Amino acid sequence: LSENLEEYKKSEEICEEIIGIEGIGDEEPKEQRQKQKHKMKIPKNIKMKNIIKHRKNSKSEAALSPEALLVDLDTIEGIADSPGDPEVGCQKQKIRIKISEKIKILDFKKWQKNSKSPGTPSVELDFNGNLEQNRLAEAQQQLVKAEERLFVSKEGGRAEDEEDKLHMDYEIFVLHLRLAINDSFSEDNQETLKSALTSILKEEAQDRRWMEVAVDQRPVWRPTRCRQIHDTLLQTTVEERMKNADEQENKADMLSTSLKREVFRMGKQVQKDLLTVVRNLRERYPPDFDICRTYAQLYHKAFSTRLQELARSKISSEDCFYILSWIVEYYPKDVLKHKELEEHINSSSLGPLLPEEDFKRLEEQYFSYKENEIRNWLSNAFDKEVKKWSDGIEPELMDGYYFNNLAVDVLPLVDGAVKDVNTLLSCENKARSLLKQLDSFLLSYKTSLEELVKRKQENIPKTLTANLVNIYQFRDYVQKPEHPFSEDTRTACLSTLADLKNICHKYFLSRIHTELKPLYRKLWTQVWFTGHCEVVEELVKALENKIDNFKELKSVCREVRTTFAANVISDSLIT
Repeated sequence: LSENLEEYKKSEEICEEIIGIEGIGDEEPKEQRQKQKHKMKIPKNIKMKNIIKHRKNSKSEAALSPEALLVDLDTIEGIADSPGDPEVGCQKQKIRIKISEKIKILDFKKWQKNSKSPGTPSVELDFNGNLEQNRLAEAQQQLVKAEERLFVSKEGGRAEDEEDKLHMDYEIFVLHLRLAINDSFSEDNQETLKSALTSILKEEAQDRRWMEVAVDQRPVWRPTRCRQIHDTLLQTTVEERMKNADEQENKADMLSTSLKREVFRMGKQVQKDLLTVVRNLRERYPPDFDICRTYAQLYHKAFSTRLQELARSKISSEDCFYILSWIVEYYPKDVLKHKELEEHINSSSLGPLLPEEDFKRLEEQYFSYKENEIRNWLSNAFDKEVKKWSDGIEPELMDGYYFNNLAVDVLPLVDGAVKDVNTLLSCENKARSLLKQLDSFLLSYKTSLEELVKRKQENIPKTLTANLVNIYQFRDYVQKPEHPFSEDTRTACLSTLADLKNICHKYFLSRIHTELKPLYRKLWTQVWFTGHCEVVEELVKALENKIDNFKELKSVCREVRTTFAANVISDSLIT
């Protein structure tokens, strides 16, 4: 109240001086000059709005209303119309205009407090008012002006209480700055954030100015290091958002393990937040913040830190595969190479998600798992097939052909494992190493088939017919150049497959030879010499009848009939 009274007294003194100045129309020129000098001594920093400010505590508010004040001043200045010196009248007119302009700039409307975004107020706000309006840039400029007045101006010493108050104001400003940065991802906070960023740049400039001044001559709050505060808060914000990703992303509920769900949610959080940075925050930040790169590095680091913790713990091979999939496939291709992110993020500068030591350990765990997996697949599938042979179970008919599922069951599994290893580990040698197991499998297949044909079982012809289909399917897979066999492994597999085919063919040919022996007796006889054409035709016809018994064998597995018959006859003649 005492301050308001003091300001009111000063305002009254100013008004009295103005009245005195404007009452000089009837005075002598000498007195006019003295009062003109007195006018120049009026402090410029005392604003007319102090009068209005005081009216809140005054008992006669009506007397100091804007309308009443204008009327009184107009009445006072009305003396310009009285007789007198024209030059004096001109001076009065200038004074009148100046006073009117000062009064008209005052806007007495109340501003809405605690607004969500900084607006453009219709009145000039003080420091606290700007903070309430989230106009951080304007508040910062007011602090700098006060700082300049206290520490740079040479008009006198500074009071300790003024310095303490300014220090406290800076602390309040920094608190508001922290809140704005901490709430960066809120849509309602974007204009506040933009104002905060502007104030950070200005604070940096002010810090640099004070660096040229001796430490003992600086304000205790310099440097404020607002940019450092900003960067630290960004890191904290990112870490918190990644830590709470499991609470924000619910699309991972279908995944089988908790580790998979956590990794999925973190990865999706990285993508979602980086898209927000590119779409929204990038426009708010000045270019020198390089905010897209900054956020990308922070999220990359947070994701990497958590993946390292998971990789160094005891995890299952299934989880190991999932982590590798994110590192090699999903993160670099689906997240960083997203069409909206790729332009703004240099993924090559981020580095690997895992240190080489951790990645190699996961690689070895995964490769060992895949080796055992393929070995078990091949062994289990083959054991089931051999058991069917031993139990005399006939193969199934499909579309009129005998078949079994051995190649159909095994080859897709082997091929999938090889592709996974080749993709995730980027090592063709490891993929080739997996395919070596196929050679071992085919050798076991050959041994078991040789034992089968030695038995006297009625279903052997049908079983061999079905196995010929398998043999050709395995051969087609091995021959394709896109499958990463080493040359030695490919050659060994094709040789074993040729042996398997010959085992089946030899079994069928031996049965045919046995059934055609009566016709063979006519060879090299007098009948054959006199009419060998008839004997050969009879032999070919009988052979074709035997070949018709192989109608349950797919055409891809049969030799051309004439060639097959010619080979049989040739063998018979030689024998």
